[in-house]
Amino acid sequence: MFRHVPNALTALRLALAAVFFGMLSYFQSESTLGQHGNVLWLNIAFLIYLVALFTDFLDGYLARRWKVEGAFGRVVDPFVDKVLVLGSFIFFAGRNFTIAPSGPDQLPQTITGVVPWMVVVILARELLVTSLRGISESSGEAFGAQFVGKVKMVAQSITILIILIYVNYRRRFTVEGEHQFRVFRDLCIWATLAITIYSGLAYIQTAVALYRRSKLR
Repeated sequence: MFRHVPNALTALRLALAAVFFGMLSYFQSESTLGQHGNVLWLNIAFLIYLVALFTDFLDGYLARRWKVEGAFGRVVDPFVDKVLVLGSFIFFAGRNFTIAPSGPDQLPQTITGVVPWMVVVILARELLVTSLRGISESSGEAFGAQFVGKVKMVAQSITILIILIYVNYRRRFTVEGEHQFRVFRDLCIWATLAITIYSGLAYIQTAVALYRRSKLR
């Protein structure tokens, strides 16, 4: 019985991801109609993301405690994590989270602070690490998750939550408060990008070391 609980939590997190994106889509659809989007949807999205993060911690903890770690969890758990993170940043860079330019010489700006090239960087890192893991494990070399990869996931998740708070409540701040929170949001985004790139380089270093070791055999 206990064997299936961590896998059920992973499946639940995938379902929560679908609901989370539904909330973001509904907020966006209201924005498209000329409104600013009902804060209720992002409040719900915020809570759903928190629950998803908790299930991410809980399923791993229970799998280790009950010694029921299996192939399903090793494959699906990081897949769901990537869906949540990449999907969130893709939505945040979308046109419905964009402010129209106030002047003819100005470019549109996103209220999330996330622009498409940032999503490309995050996506490229995930594709690269997945490819390196597949090549290494197909040759019989273990290519497990590194600590820096876990730090990357935590940083990305915290940044997503901060962006949700900013988008939802930016109009309730004072001018000075909004500016300070926006600077803090941008610092989190840039720090997350730096950690994402660094973690990708760390995995490349590991892959190169494994390749050299295999050539010496």
